Amino acid sequence: MNQEILKKLLQDVQNQRCSIDSALEQLRHLPFESTGFAHIDHHRAVRRGIPETIYCPGKTTEQIVEIFHRLAQKGNNVLATRTDEQTFQAVQQRCPQAQFEAAARAIVLRQEEKEIPPGTIALVCAGTSDIPIAEEARVTAQLLHQRVETFYDVGVAGLHRLLSHCPQLQKANVVIVVAGMEGALASVVAGLVAVPVIAVPTSVGYGASFAGIAPLLTMLNSCAAGVSVVNIDNGFSAGCIAAMINRNCQPKTDTEK
Repeated sequence: MNQEILKKLLQDVQNQRCSIDSALEQLRHLPFESTGFAHIDHHRAVRRGIPETIYCPGKTTEQIVEIFHRLAQKGNNVLATRTDEQTFQAVQQRCPQAQFEAAARAIVLRQEEKEIPPGTIALVCAGTSDIPIAEEARVTAQLLHQRVETFYDVGVAGLHRLLSHCPQLQKANVVIVVAGMEGALASVVAGLVAVPVIAVPTSVGYGASFAGIAPLLTMLNSCAAGVSVVNIDNGFSAGCIAAMINRNCQPKTDTEK
């Protein structure tokens, strides 16, 4: 149950369009709902502004479908990450409006209509192999009602590709940088912009990248100020953090750009 639905319910009670008993029944599952295999946190959207997300690995298709359906019933946007086409087809049978974001490996259901903040999240991706993680960040941020501008395949091996986008990057309120291999791109971007940079190391790379540990350590040791780092391949967290920052950020004036 999101804030708008909760507000409408309280107004209906106040205006006697809904009985107290009926309202209590609707509120009964507001904190969480037990399915026997999961405790679904319906209150998270009210508490944090971000509804509960379904991380699919380790769950059966039946469990994913049931959790997705119950979240959808409360009127929130719903996101399931790290999934596949077969699971999506099962979800769509219960939630026909759900969509599959193949590049992000995510199932999304858009039900909320909210005004999009004027600020922009810039999403910078080092190489084409990093795009799946970048797309997870994009889908997450957009489902949280954010404006995202993407800049893909602009890694440090061809720095001129990144530099050509500097004016757009410098207008953003927050920048997400997704990179594997040695992970140097986050430091480069942070040296060019005056806003927070969220660095996402990916597991893309040859043996010495140690499945993302090398870029993770590079990003954690960045000499550029203002770089925060999320876990390896964690585009979802980057999208959430960027959305939270942008919600509380005023758009830059023409004199600040």
